[in-house]
Amino acid sequence: MSQGDEKERLAALEARIAALRKPKDEKPHTEEHYSQAHLAWRMVLELVVGLLIGFGIGYGLDRLLGTLPLFLVLFTLLGLAAGIKTMIRSAAEIQRKQLAEEAERMAPGPGNEKTATQDGANGGTKHGD
Repeated sequence: MSQGDEKERLAALEARIAALRKPKDEKPHTEEHYSQAHLAWRMVLELVVGLLIGFGIGYGLDRLLGTLPLFLVLFTLLGLAAGIKTMIRSAAEIQRKQLAEEAERMAPGPGNEKTATQDGANGGTKHGD
């Protein structure tokens, strides 16, 4: 074999390897992982902040009025309720965004031959549900 043949074979091999290494049209796993972690931390912080604000208001009123920890308990429970309400609102917002993205992806249009009826004909469900 001549050196020219070896170079051509090597170039063809490198091209095949590069084609196999190219990422598909998928979002990298790390981006999805970080976005989910961001949403989880957001919800945890909303709950904790609600508790802390309620605790702070109750403690301040108890110190100011010289009462037993009556306001502390009352406002801590109110802060917990407010934090849970905010978490539920955030979860509903996230769900609306995901449903809108899924509906947009499933909508028939140019370049998207797959329709919702074709997807339902598989008999399977999405995401392992």
